[in-house]
Amino acid sequence: MEETIESRTLHRGRNFSFKTDRVKLENGRETVRDVVDHPGAVAIVAVDGDKLVLVRQYRYAAGRELLEIPAGTLEPGEDPYRCAVRELQEETGCAASAWSSLIRCYMAPGYSSEIIHFYVAEGLSQVGMSLEEDESITVERHGFDEVVDMIEENEIIDAKTITGVLSYLTRSTG
Repeated sequence: MEETIESRTLHRGRNFSFKTDRVKLENGRETVRDVVDHPGAVAIVAVDGDKLVLVRQYRYAAGRELLEIPAGTLEPGEDPYRCAVRELQEETGCAASAWSSLIRCYMAPGYSSEIIHFYVAEGLSQVGMSLEEDESITVERHGFDEVVDMIEENEIIDAKTITGVLSYLTRSTG
C-alpha cells in the first residue's frame, strides 16, 4: 500500500481538479503520483425496444464528434441514480419507467479517481431535452447488432460506451 506524504492541488477546474502527491512506496522509496481528482460519473444504456439510444457530440479533448451512451458528471454529493435520471432527460429528452444498476468501474485508474456508475434505462418516453449551454447533442437510435458492428469497426471508440454496451449485452445473453 502506498502512503501519501504530501498532496498539492495544482488546478481546480469546473468538474475536477489536478493534484500531485508525494507518496511512500511499500519498499520505503518515495515517488510522485499525478492524479485527476474526479467526483465520479454516470453512464446510461438506454434501451428503446430493440434499439439503443445514443448521443453524438463534439468532444473537445478528442478533437472530434463521438457517438456515445448518455452520461454525465456527478455534482458534489449527488446520488448516482439521481444523476443518471437527470442526465438521460437532459441529453436525450427521455424519461425511463424502469431502471437497473449495471456495473461500476474505474475508467483510467492509472491517473484518475473517476468511477463511472452504469445504469440500464428501459420503458422510455419523450419528455423533452434540457441541454446545458455548452452542449450540442444529436440523439440517434441504433440496433444492437449495428452498435456492436460500430464498436468492432472502431466507429464507436468511447470507452464508457463500449463498456456499457458490452456489459449490457453480456448480462442479457449470459
